[in-house]
Amino acid sequence: MRHNEDMAASINARGAVDLGALAAQKSNQQKAAAALATAPPGVVVDVTVETFQDRVIDQSMTVPVVLDLWAEWCGPCKQLSPILEKLAAEGAGSWVLAKVDVDAEQQIAAAFQVQSIPSVFAVIKGQPIPLFQGALPEGQIRQFLEELLRVAAEQGVAGTIVGGEPAPAPEEAPPGDPRFEAAYTAIEQGDWTAARAAYEAVLAVAPNDPDALAGRAIVDLYQRAEHRDGSTSPAPLDLADDAALRGAWEEAFALAIQGVRDASGDEREAARARVLDYFLIAGDDPAVPRARTSLASALF
Repeated sequence: MRHNEDMAASINARGAVDLGALAAQKSNQQKAAAALATAPPGVVVDVTVETFQDRVIDQSMTVPVVLDLWAEWCGPCKQLSPILEKLAAEGAGSWVLAKVDVDAEQQIAAAFQVQSIPSVFAVIKGQPIPLFQGALPEGQIRQFLEELLRVAAEQGVAGTIVGGEPAPAPEEAPPGDPRFEAAYTAIEQGDWTAARAAYEAVLAVAPNDPDALAGRAIVDLYQRAEHRDGSTSPAPLDLADDAALRGAWEEAFALAIQGVRDASGDEREAARARVLDYFLIAGDDPAVPRARTSLASALF
């Protein structure tokens, strides 16, 4: 089984490696499964238009409800959902994770004006609160949840779920590719340098391994974002990275390819290399073929 399948990291049903390959690995799914097995029933629920009032609005009068708006074809969603499920189980009923399939529940997605997924909102006392978009590292998600619980407590919403419907049993995660275990470990520790070195070790033996190439590109993307100090206005390639982190590939490609057109020399080459990395990460997202044509036009 391919490494991107082991990491549950296809950006869509067509099997492309995506941005979510960092954290949506076997260990995330296994941790979520183990946590949910002992979690109070009702901490993770699927929500439809018909159940929204009961499971979201009414429930939010007692505990904060976190909405995970996702879709089956969305790779970053497959990274994010196991993390949210694990954290909901750890919360032991102090908040509820309500999962919304935006393809099946387009009315809910429209109500929240969802522009890209994954999108995460909270609801407290029936009032929606935007939390974040895209697949974030677990540490950042914990910070959002800590602040959410603090705000909820200030509003008198600090109950605990008792009873409720059992969460569905998660599927058993497939075994991981042992060639990538060092990368898994480094990623869990947030050590991007070690993670990149682990992918380089695979590429030293198999220079064209698509999953190692994509993994290295993904690590580089996250490392650039983490090390950006924010003291100056974002450069065009920084804005392209921001779009890539959200999975907004049309925007990411447009910004990076414009950088190719506008630059020369080393800067032009850096922009071109950035686009090529995005191709690796985005896989066969629908935006890729058009971007390949645009890049060729910009270069020649």
